[in-house]
Amino acid sequence: MKKSRAFLKWAGGKYTLIEKIRYHLPEGETLIEPFVGAGSVFLNTDYERYILADINQDLISLFKTIKHTPQKFINDAKLLFTANNNQESAFYQFRQLFNQSKDPYQRSLLFLYLNRHCFNGLCRYNNSGEFNVPFGKYQKIYFPEKEIIFFSEKAKKAKFICANYHKVMKQAKKGSVIYCDPPYEPLTYSANFTTYYKNGFNQQDQKRLAILAEKIAAKSSIPVLISNHDTENTREWYKKAKIHHVETRRSISCYGQSRKKIQELLVLYQ
Repeated sequence: MKKSRAFLKWAGGKYTLIEKIRYHLPEGETLIEPFVGAGSVFLNTDYERYILADINQDLISLFKTIKHTPQKFINDAKLLFTANNNQESAFYQFRQLFNQSKDPYQRSLLFLYLNRHCFNGLCRYNNSGEFNVPFGKYQKIYFPEKEIIFFSEKAKKAKFICANYHKVMKQAKKGSVIYCDPPYEPLTYSANFTTYYKNGFNQQDQKRLAILAEKIAAKSSIPVLISNHDTENTREWYKKAKIHHVETRRSISCYGQSRKKIQELLVLYQ
């Protein structure tokens, strides 16, 4: 199966790990992703149906827009991807417009613009719910038209939901498979970046996710696969699951130039 890239940049995206994730994902009719992110697992698997969720309303609104009006969205979004708009002053004007806008369609267009032009493609909001990632200073900006088209076609099989993970997971029915890619347990304190949206994801959330996964698998016979860093904490939280150790490469500097191998876990409750 040929690998397909997401149209969004995304911290912790699963494109490089997709073969290993596919290998460990059980068969089923519906794949449920409570932390869909940019959607790399969705784009690179072949289930009959998908339930894709995230707490980020802007992300889910964007996905719904592309599902229902892909060509209009592409035509309008292209107008933002110009050389003049790849400048610091323009970026901060568009960021301010995004933060002030109440129109879902306008926010979707600007969300894509900000994602492709901001620093490292990060998605981060302040306590007031304002997008606050700085300008990325890229020489050239790629407009992901073919990736958007592919996403819109695949999205015909998907339902998009803005909700917390526990609400989404509790909707799982027989024939479902759940894949969870939560904000990772940090390898070091300085690497802690679990507040990409207004609500953080702390260690209590990590523990609750593990407990819920175990409960759903045991009581409903619905398998749950979870990704996370390989740490002392995660090995303890997931000790009742089948643990698989995997290796990937991640950026370790703020400039994304230094990369090293990182140990991660894929844990299966079944």
